[in-house]
Amino acid sequence: MVDEPAAPESGTRARTRRAILDAGVRVLSQQSGASLAEVAAAAGVGRTTMHRYFPERADLLTGITNDLLEQIAAATQRARPEQGPAVAALERLCQAYFALGDGLLLTLNEPHLFTDPAWNEEGEPERALLQLVERGHAEGTIDPGLSPAWVQDVLWSLLYAAWMHARDSDVPEHDALALCLRTLRKAVAP
Repeated sequence: MVDEPAAPESGTRARTRRAILDAGVRVLSQQSGASLAEVAAAAGVGRTTMHRYFPERADLLTGITNDLLEQIAAATQRARPEQGPAVAALERLCQAYFALGDGLLLTLNEPHLFTDPAWNEEGEPERALLQLVERGHAEGTIDPGLSPAWVQDVLWSLLYAAWMHARDSDVPEHDALALCLRTLRKAVAP
C-alpha cells in the first residue's frame, strides 16, 4: 500500500497551527520549561485544541524544528546566495537569517530542546553558505585562511550576538543588524 501525501490544511487549521508554532517559539525562547498550557494560552487556543495539534511537548518541538528548517531554507532562497559578489551575498544571507529572530535564538539558547536529527543533517542552506564562502575565496573577497565552516560559525555567532544585543540592551533591531553586518564584513575581509 502506498502512502498518499497528506491533504493541505484548511485555512483555519493552518492559521491555528501557525499561531501555536509562533507562540511556542515566543514562549519557549523566554522560558524553556514552559508548559503546553502556557503555549496554548499564548496562542489563544484551549488546551484541547493544543493537544489536537501537538499531543506532547516533543511533538511541539518537532513541529517547531520542522518549521524553522523550512524557514531557514526559504530565507536562504530569498537571499540568492549564488548571485552577485560573495560578500554581498553573505550580507543578504545574514539579513535573511536575522529576520528569523526568536526561532533561531531559541535553538541557540536551548539546544537541548532540539534533539531532532534533522538539525544535524547537512541541507541545502548549509551547502549554499559553504559554497558561497568558497566562491568568496576564489574571488579574493573572503579571507582564504578562514574555512567555510569557520565563516558559518562566525555568521551564527554574530547573529546570536545581534539578537541578544537587541533583546537585552533594548537596541532597535535595525541597529543590531547594522552592527552585525559591519562586524561580519570586517571579520571575513582578506
